[in-house]
Amino acid sequence: MTLTGLSASCKSTIWEVMGLPSEGAIGVLSHGIRRIEHLSALLGEPVAPVHPWRGAAVPLSGVAAWGRRPSARRAQAFAQAHGIDRFLCLEDGFLRSLRPGASSPTCSLVVDDLGIYYDASQPSRLEAMIGMPLPPAEQARARQLIERWRSAGISKYNHAPAPSSLPAQPYVLVVDQTENDASVQFGHADGDSFRRMLESALKAYPNCRVVVKEHPEVALGRKLGYLGRILGQGREVRVERLQGDVHVVPLIRSALAVFTVTSQVGFEALLHGKTVHTFGMPFYAGWGLTIDALPAPGRRHPVSVEQLAFAALVRYARYVRPHTGQRCEVEEAIDYLALQRRMCQQFPRYLHAIGFSSWKRKILKDFLQGHAVTFHRNLRTVPQGATLLRWGQCVDAAARGDLAVITVEDGFLRSVGLGAQLARPLSWVFDCSGIYYDATRESDLERVLANADFDPGMLARAARLRTSIIHGGLTKYNVGSGNWRRPAGAGRAILVVGQVEADASLRLGAPGIRTNRALLEEVRAEEPDAYLVYKPHPDVMSGLRGDRDQERALAALCDEVVPDCPMDRLIAAVDGVHVLTSLAGFEALLRGKPVTAHGAPFYAGWGLTDDRCQIPRRGRRLSLDMLVAGALILYPRYVLRDGKNGFATPEIVVDHILSWREESPTRVSGFRRHLLRLLLRPWIRWRDAAVGRIEGALRQNNNPLHHKDRI
Repeated sequence: MTLTGLSASCKSTIWEVMGLPSEGAIGVLSHGIRRIEHLSALLGEPVAPVHPWRGAAVPLSGVAAWGRRPSARRAQAFAQAHGIDRFLCLEDGFLRSLRPGASSPTCSLVVDDLGIYYDASQPSRLEAMIGMPLPPAEQARARQLIERWRSAGISKYNHAPAPSSLPAQPYVLVVDQTENDASVQFGHADGDSFRRMLESALKAYPNCRVVVKEHPEVALGRKLGYLGRILGQGREVRVERLQGDVHVVPLIRSALAVFTVTSQVGFEALLHGKTVHTFGMPFYAGWGLTIDALPAPGRRHPVSVEQLAFAALVRYARYVRPHTGQRCEVEEAIDYLALQRRMCQQFPRYLHAIGFSSWKRKILKDFLQGHAVTFHRNLRTVPQGATLLRWGQCVDAAARGDLAVITVEDGFLRSVGLGAQLARPLSWVFDCSGIYYDATRESDLERVLANADFDPGMLARAARLRTSIIHGGLTKYNVGSGNWRRPAGAGRAILVVGQVEADASLRLGAPGIRTNRALLEEVRAEEPDAYLVYKPHPDVMSGLRGDRDQERALAALCDEVVPDCPMDRLIAAVDGVHVLTSLAGFEALLRGKPVTAHGAPFYAGWGLTDDRCQIPRRGRRLSLDMLVAGALILYPRYVLRDGKNGFATPEIVVDHILSWREESPTRVSGFRRHLLRLLLRPWIRWRDAAVGRIEGALRQNNNPLHHKDRI
């Protein structure tokens, strides 16, 4: 669409009616650039497509193009022809993504209105920013940023595994690049620069091995490297060639020095405090921080590494949160990429799974991004020595002692809607030791709670998370629409929480009483004068699991049954909560309510609950925020509903649940409830029966559980 031939006022009116920006947009000719997700947020301005001949449908405040590509020259010619003075060069930021390529969401972009950072032939906006002094607050932030970068172990791309073993010490690291890389061409370098770099490394460090790190694109056979032909001649026994795609950070950390032509690895090595030799003129050379083979441009003068880091990572690059598209600071981008890398590298690359329904299989792959998963019907087809994922206690893997078993279950901030209603989960836990509800043995969560060093930053984060959960009124399932008020004249009100009696958490975490009837009778005996409010499990009341009629009969043992009130409102309205192993006890602790645990849930035994079972191995006294940090931050994995943009944080999940709850009804229609009951009840019965069959085997391997005895 073009608006040629119309007056400026007429155009402005049309733009206003169409909802288009009348103040101007950034024009982009390239389809590839326009496909960058969250481009407008990164630019801070609206983006408009531009046709090379027909122009744009809106007024343009500038034109943007990618670096020094040929398409950038065409875009610049368009800007000049149309009298647009503002021309922006775009490039990936120094913290880009998990993987290379458009399939991996980008965290950052650099926008340069003077040049581009890797073109040493002319000034760039980054050069101007590097030369700016740092006030004390920015100096302190730069130091903290460098330390954060180091401890996170991140790089521009973060998908590659760590080296299986590091090169023999001592060594220096020499970094190859792909042929015809723009940073080489515009960094005053060529193929001969790489030969001189290798020769210099051998000469300067005669007693060291020289480890050559090839570019990942070369390792994959997609491109050629500069050093490939030289290394192929095998002239020097001290040279070790790393051709596999491995993460560069461990190599930097252990190297005596790093040699680069123009690779960003040199910048990262400076952040790690390494001596860096350059043989081109990258953006980080010529500032007195590197040993340079080429003379620096006269416009570059000595600066501190803090000035370099602050300019490149804070002032120059722009960042977004991939899950929301909102602008953020570099510290958040570091944390995001560190989380992606940690999750993708936590388990072996190849995994095998059993006990996952067809609905759960796609979800499992979303929770295991970066891994290859093969599904099996039974243990016989699982390869020797493999890592096996199983859903809950669906299969007893004790007969296969060669397998490393990981148990998968729902997390504690799950969804809006019940799992039995096929509401997609936002959190799953992957436990390599046991599972959180099995009190007969230690789980990964129990080990975290018993041993983790909860530093002040983590505890402050847990406190903020707990506050946001309380203010949002969030629980595991976020269902229910009713309300409940204490009746007039009622004294002390106690909430008793029912569970699905066939649930594995009762078999493996309730050594004494393990029925809802017995729980109500016990609480009535302990609290004869209290007003007992009983909340049955929503799966039972929906008819998906358990016996609904039997549950209704429990009304005779309490003062009131409240089936539909959201758990958070109910907890807020009572004076105390009694549970067997229900997660409602944890949710009550979050809200500061006294909790009596008649079983041994994961949150009992740490000094926060009134326990009816003794758990001697849980001897550590925890604060509430330590429990929150372990259970909601360190233990689960989080993935949003679309499965995109990698792993999320619990903070992002809290915001996601709030928006999900606003957009989705929490009730299920009668027809859908009936259909779900028909479809799911046979599977649920099979699962419960399977768990029952292996219960005996599990108990034979552990001490029997006895009420008020040891677990």
